[in-house]
Amino acid sequence: MKVPEKVMAHCPFCNAHTEHVVTLNRKGEVRHNSEGTRKFREIKKGYGGMARTPKKPVFKTAKRVTLILKCKVCSKKHQKVYDRTKKTTEIVKVD
Repeated sequence: MKVPEKVMAHCPFCNAHTEHVVTLNRKGEVRHNSEGTRKFREIKKGYGGMARTPKKPVFKTAKRVTLILKCKVCSKKHQKVYDRTKKTTEIVKVD
């Protein structure tokens, strides 16, 4: 799926139809010392079964694409989420 680098879209902050710069949303950095991770690490210690029920092996065929739109007027960002796409998403420069 090819997405243009600049898009005209409605900005909810300006409440106007303005030009936006498009970027792809990426997964954030894993926090190894977060409260849930520390708790799970502690529960996992010692004898006994798994601390949580194991995940079922369900595989999704595609990712849901999230685009981040940044308004050129007010420089605020908002997201646009697409349904699952079969093809990989790339941002293309349009002349």
